[in-house]
Amino acid sequence: MRIGGLASGMDIDKMVSDLMKAERMPLQKMEQDKTWMTWQRDAYRDVNKQFMEFRSQLTDMKMSTTFRARTSSSTNEDFVTASASSAASQSSYNISEVEQLASAATKVNGSKIFSDPSSVDTSKSLKELFDDPSDSSIWNQGSIKSESISMESDNNNQIYLNLQEGISEESVSIKNTKNANDETDIVEDMSIRVGNDYYTAIYKDPSKTVDDYDLANNQVLVDTDTGVLTFNKSLDKGTQVDVKYVTDRQIDTMTTSEKGTTIKLSNQQIAKNDSNKFTLKIDGDTYKLSGAKEVSDTGEPTEIIKKSNDEVAGTINFDEGTITMDDSIEAGSKVKVEYQYDYANFNIGAHTEEGFKDETFNIKASQSFDSMVSEVNRADNGVNMFYDEMSGKMSLTRTETGSFNDSNGDEIEAKGDFAVNQLFFNDAVQETGGQNAKFTLNGLKTERTSNSFEVSGVTFNLKQEFSNGNVKVNISNDTEAVFENIKGFVEKYNELIGNVQDRLQEERYRDYKPLTDKQRESMSEREQELWEEKSKSGMLRRDPMLSGALNDMRLDFYTQVENSGIPSAYNQLSSIGITTTSNYREGGKLKIDEAKLKSAIQDNPEAVEELFTSEGASYNEKGILQRMTDSVNQVMDQITEKAGNSFTTKKQYTMGERLDDMNERITSFEDRLVRVEDRYWRQFTQMEKAIQRMNSQSNYLMQQFGG
Repeated sequence: MRIGGLASGMDIDKMVSDLMKAERMPLQKMEQDKTWMTWQRDAYRDVNKQFMEFRSQLTDMKMSTTFRARTSSSTNEDFVTASASSAASQSSYNISEVEQLASAATKVNGSKIFSDPSSVDTSKSLKELFDDPSDSSIWNQGSIKSESISMESDNNNQIYLNLQEGISEESVSIKNTKNANDETDIVEDMSIRVGNDYYTAIYKDPSKTVDDYDLANNQVLVDTDTGVLTFNKSLDKGTQVDVKYVTDRQIDTMTTSEKGTTIKLSNQQIAKNDSNKFTLKIDGDTYKLSGAKEVSDTGEPTEIIKKSNDEVAGTINFDEGTITMDDSIEAGSKVKVEYQYDYANFNIGAHTEEGFKDETFNIKASQSFDSMVSEVNRADNGVNMFYDEMSGKMSLTRTETGSFNDSNGDEIEAKGDFAVNQLFFNDAVQETGGQNAKFTLNGLKTERTSNSFEVSGVTFNLKQEFSNGNVKVNISNDTEAVFENIKGFVEKYNELIGNVQDRLQEERYRDYKPLTDKQRESMSEREQELWEEKSKSGMLRRDPMLSGALNDMRLDFYTQVENSGIPSAYNQLSSIGITTTSNYREGGKLKIDEAKLKSAIQDNPEAVEELFTSEGASYNEKGILQRMTDSVNQVMDQITEKAGNSFTTKKQYTMGERLDDMNERITSFEDRLVRVEDRYWRQFTQMEKAIQRMNSQSNYLMQQFGG
């Protein structure tokens, strides 16, 4: 803290402040120069952004769809419709007969699934709807699993399933079912899919090695104990492998959070079998099923649980998956339950354009009937399942039309006891549909798997069968669409030219320097806004780089395209009706003679396309779009070199280096101002001391004279 003027009576603070104002004047100019250069840099970047947007327009214009827009017409759209892509040539087609339309294969089951469909609630569980104690073929027992595995490296032909259960990390094994009709062990309850390819799971004998098996391309060797799956070839890194399978049992582990008597299992419809698969452990105590039944308070049948000493310990409700103990279980107790639950297994597959897709479905007995139908429809196996609540019957429909079974057999296959005995898709069920479209095109009898098909860029849609008739489809150039594309491009070009030309002609007000903080304090917001509008005006006035870019682009348009594929009547923009405006101040904006341009597009669309898109080694051989792309890239590179962009550091562009230099000079000058201010204060302090000494001497003399 400095206090001056005690001896002299002068306002030293104000005097130093006034002196420093004069000293700071060069700093104020440097800061204004820095601000102005920052504005100019941003102005360059704004222009560069406009060039970038125009370059995107150039890229879009180079696409074949710009100049090859096609329109199609049919003499009878009730029979045949068509649409054409840019790949289609101007031509005509004649369809003289449609013998049959393509249809999707459909199988309707043999009888009602439920005797009284109107009374069935399909939102109920399968166990409730199909629980027939006399039919043991309905349900299997185990635990359903699914995994989606991404290959983490190349040159790997093995994946590893996670067979560990719960916090106990105890392993289970994959359930294996022997196929009695095959010499090979097939893990039938398993579905393996890699992309769109389905694989058959082959059981690996523990006494054999992988090398003992000669796997086919669609087979995977499965070690049911370790969960190792071995393919006959390596899979690429990132390949997705989806596996659905069944293990021999489910293991639930938990730690009780509070004291109680109830244990809720993770599944319902617990299997009521004699395989001794149920085990309950609570803090080291083991419990088993007794085989004795009793009825709960709600009337539901339960089974008694006993300790190893045959002491009754509680009951289990199989349908709800709930265990009720007679004695309370303390909080923090470790509980482990091993059990199986009921599930149904069946396969539904279809012959498709991508080959045969056969999906294995393992459906929990606790799932609803509706959930089962939804799961089938979500699968990518080419089949849609539908249940009709009125008739009580079900159908399977392939999602594709046409015939894909080379052996002329059924297109859809449904296998498994549940599909045959409960859904009634047995061998006697007849398949309908599944046929190709047969027709005569330009005198040639042919067929397709779909009623919608493409020929040389033309997509035909067959609507109905007919004979002894002729439907002509004509493909012609869409003159209006091509015209609108070129018109849009010209408008975008004019917009760019107008914006850049405005920048080049903008008035520069040199008396309106960027405002300092002190100046802002004495001005209103509106006054500041008007002042800055003047300050920022003309930052790119008569800029030689931008002026040169506009000249180059005008030259790109005016210069003839010398290409052997372009007739002389089409080798210049003016020859197809695109010329510059008469106002030279507009910087070379273009105008269109609509009638002349449309006539050129109609008469020779290929020449018009070549004029714009032609490629060549020399400048004269290049089409207008190629030339302009080169010119735009050149000016964008120049602007970036000078003004940079949001991704460059100041050291990477010219104006950035100058701004860095300004910052260094400003910092150095501010350090100098500190030293100058300190010098002023030292000088005034010496003056104050001298005056103080003079006053002391004067007082002394006065005392002497007065004495």
